Amino acid sequence: MVDGDVPERMQAAAFDEFGGPEVITLRKLPIPQVADDEVLIKVLSAGVGVWDAYERQGVLVPEGSALPIVPGSDGAGTVTAAGRKVTDLVVGDLVYASATARPKGGFYAEYAAVKAQFVAKLPDGVPAEHAGAMSTDALTALAGLDTVSLSAGDWLLIFGASGGQGHLAVQLAKRQGLNVIAVASGADGVALVTRLGADVSLDGHGDLTDVLARIKDAAPAGVAAILAMASGKTLDRLTEALVDGGVVAYAHGVRPEPSERPGVVVRAYDGVANPRQLQRLNELIEAGPFVVHVAEKFPLGKVREAHKRLQTSYAGKLLLTVG
Repeated sequence: MVDGDVPERMQAAAFDEFGGPEVITLRKLPIPQVADDEVLIKVLSAGVGVWDAYERQGVLVPEGSALPIVPGSDGAGTVTAAGRKVTDLVVGDLVYASATARPKGGFYAEYAAVKAQFVAKLPDGVPAEHAGAMSTDALTALAGLDTVSLSAGDWLLIFGASGGQGHLAVQLAKRQGLNVIAVASGADGVALVTRLGADVSLDGHGDLTDVLARIKDAAPAGVAAILAMASGKTLDRLTEALVDGGVVAYAHGVRPEPSERPGVVVRAYDGVANPRQLQRLNELIEAGPFVVHVAEKFPLGKVREAHKRLQTSYAGKLLLTVG
C-alpha cells in the first residue's frame, strides 16, 4: 500500500566520509524502496543523539550501510507506504520508531524506510514532533528498569536524571510505582525532574556529603538500585546509599563503566526495539501525562549546529524538525 503523493527524491542530511559535524551536508537523494516487511515514513522530526555522532565518526555504522550515509536512529512521522507483509500499520498512521538497524538510511531525511518491527503507533499524550526524539532513550530507560527489577514502593536512584534517558526513566519509574530519587545537573535539571514527578530531586553538582545525607533521610533503609546514565567519582560516592546487595545498572556506552565492589551488584543493559517492548512502552506512556523534554530544535538545514550542540551540556533531548 502506497500513498500516491510520494515523490522520487527527497532532501536528506548525509555524509560521504567520517569525521566531525562538517562532513554532514544537505543533498537530494532517492527515496528508499520499501521491502515487504518495511514501512516508508514521511518524517516529521528526528532525534539527535550521541550515537548519531558515533555513526558520523565511523564508530557505530549500521551493518549494510553504504555511502552516502543518512544518520538518525530516532524519528516520528506518517506512514506513506507499507510492505505486503505489514499487517498492523497502514498508510496514514502517525508513528515513531527506533531503528539502529537501517541499511537504507536514517531519519535525517524527508523519508525513511524502516522494518515494521521497530515502529509503533504514536501513543496518546506525546506531541508528534517531540516523539521523534523519544524512542531509543525511552526503550533504553525501560530496559534499565527491567534490569533492576524492583517492586512498587522500592526506592530507585536515577543518576543523570535530567538527561535524555534519565528524564524519561523518572516518568517510567513513577508509572511502575517506584519511589524515585533523581540526581540531576544544575538548577534547571532539578526543576525539570521535580516537574516530572521525582519524589526527591537533588543537584549532582552540589556538596556530595549533603546529597548523601538527603538521600539517606528519604530512604533510611537504603536505596534498592541505581540507574546510572553517567559514571565517575560522584556515582562511586552515591553507591554508599545502596542497600547491601543493591544493584547499579548502566547502559552500554557509559564511561567509565561502574566497577563491582563488595555489597554492590553491577549490571549493564541495552535498549531493545521490538513489538513487545514498544507495546509496553506505549502502555506506560498512556498511563498519564508524559513529557519528552526538548532542549533545542534545529531545522534539517542546521544539522551541523545540532551535532555541535551535542558536545555541550543540556537537559532532555535535541531535535531536528523535518516535515
